[in-house]
Amino acid sequence: MNAIARWLVLLLSLGVAGYGLFAYFALPPGSTVAPEMRAAYAAHPVRILVHVVASAVALLVGPLQFFPAVRAQRHLHRALGYIYFVAVAVGGLAGLATAFIAYGGLVARAGFGLLALVWLLSTFLAVRAARAGDFARHEVWALRSFALTFAAVTLRIYLGTFMAAGVPFPVFYPLLAWLCWVPNLLVIEWFVLRATVAPR
Repeated sequence: MNAIARWLVLLLSLGVAGYGLFAYFALPPGSTVAPEMRAAYAAHPVRILVHVVASAVALLVGPLQFFPAVRAQRHLHRALGYIYFVAVAVGGLAGLATAFIAYGGLVARAGFGLLALVWLLSTFLAVRAARAGDFARHEVWALRSFALTFAAVTLRIYLGTFMAAGVPFPVFYPLLAWLCWVPNLLVIEWFVLRATVAPR
C-alpha cells in the first residue's frame, strides 16, 4: 500500500469512527438511524453501542499498522495488534448478536452475521500466525481482517451513494449487508494473489 492509500484509509477510518461515536453518544439515541431501524435500536441499545465502540477502536487502531514507522517498532506494533484483536473480538461478537435484529430480513441478517463470523475468524488466524512466528501468513490474515473492519467505511459510502441516487431504503439496505464487505475481501484477495504469483 502506497503512502496516499495509507493516509486515505486512515482518514476515512477516523472519520467513520468519529462519526459513529458522536452519533451514538452525543446526539439523542436513535436520531441518526433510519426510521425503519429505530424500533430495533430502542429494544436492544446495549449490543448496538458495544458494537459501535469496539468497532470504532478497531477502525482507529487498524490503519496505523500500515505505516512502516509503526511496524518497525515491534513492541508498539504488537501492543496495537492486541488492542485491535480485543476490539474485534468484542465488536465481532456484539455485531453477531446485532445481526439477528438487523433490518432487512433474512438477506441482511445473513450478510451481517457472516461478516461478523469471518471478521472474528480472520483476526484470530492473524494472531495465531503471529504467535507461531509465521509473519507472512500473519500479514495476509491481518489484511483480510482489516478489509472486513473497513466494511464500516464502505457501508457508509454505499449508503450515501444509494440515497443520492434515490433508491428506496428498504430496497438497498439488505444489499449493503453484503456489498459493504464482500468487495473489500475480493480486493484483498486480488492483491494477495498478485503478490504471491511470480511474474513471468
